[in-house]
Amino acid sequence: MKIATIIVRSLLGLIFIVFGLNLFLHFIPMPPPPEGPARDFMTSLFVSHYVYVVGALQVAGGLLLLSDRSAPLALTLLGPVIVNILCFHAFMAPAGLPMAIVVSVLALFLLWRYRGNFAGILVTAPANVNSRSQQPAARTLPDHS
Repeated sequence: MKIATIIVRSLLGLIFIVFGLNLFLHFIPMPPPPEGPARDFMTSLFVSHYVYVVGALQVAGGLLLLSDRSAPLALTLLGPVIVNILCFHAFMAPAGLPMAIVVSVLALFLLWRYRGNFAGILVTAPANVNSRSQQPAARTLPDHS
């Protein structure tokens, strides 16, 4: 399973590095989006330059995936990007849906493999959070009125 994790992590990292850099360098020609909401959505991303933020997140996440120590941080950065890619293709441009599903499955596999790193945010709050003994004593400021 360790070899599969390395392969999936490297593959997903390379995908995001290549397509993230493509948003800046345009070395892979992008076909025009289909008419309608998909075109409007993509136009707004490019006109507002928001696409460069997404590209930077993709490159950063891809580089972090290639470094084994930062894979959970990479998954945290790339999670919203992957959800948006999947939703864009599911609702507006279904021609790209197979690749979006592959990327989502690869990311879900890595989330499962690194699930221990996300355990703290996936549990309910401990029972003693509201306990007064756990809270520091409140300090009051002198009243100078």
